[in-house]
Amino acid sequence: MGWGNAPSLACHGRIDGIFYKREHSVLRIIAGELRGRKLLTVAGLATRPTADRTREAIFNILGPGIRGAHVLDLFAGTGAFGIEALSRGAASALFIEMDREALAVLARNIHACGLAERASVTRWDAARNLDCLRNREPASRLIFLDPPYRHGLVAPALAHLHAAHCLAQGARLVVEHGVDDPLPELGDVYLLQDQRRYGKTLVSFLSYVI
Repeated sequence: MGWGNAPSLACHGRIDGIFYKREHSVLRIIAGELRGRKLLTVAGLATRPTADRTREAIFNILGPGIRGAHVLDLFAGTGAFGIEALSRGAASALFIEMDREALAVLARNIHACGLAERASVTRWDAARNLDCLRNREPASRLIFLDPPYRHGLVAPALAHLHAAHCLAQGARLVVEHGVDDPLPELGDVYLLQDQRRYGKTLVSFLSYVI
């Protein structure tokens, strides 16, 4: 699973439509078989990689339930969540992303980490629907949902997941959203189990109760 001679890491990003420069944009796998491996990031796109410390806190909360799980990484960007889960023993990961440049970087990260046999990538606009997941087997048991902030994407994504019948009963969802992006009404479909704040980011832990 050698990293090899990976291209240099990107140094630009965009938050809420505003470009900014990051002199040392480095994402690393935190734990597991790929611990310490660097991931490529995307230059000049609307990607907002989750900080390593926040990602570490999220995975500490998830604990050993990651091992053996079938993971779904929505709005995957460079794939840090799904790849971290695979490093920690997840059985498989499906990454869904729309942007072509982000997909190219995601594919390179998967290849460089030697994860091609356990990872698959689909180009799809999760904001419209998730018909690509309809009745998909095996059902996903761990879902990472990290859409761009302040675009109102959490509510439709949760609705699309339920409509696609792709989640296992009791599936765990990790939803990252801004502090000014409250969760929608969850109804009888999802249950809020925990919520943590990391700076201007909220991370909500949901369970699928249907």
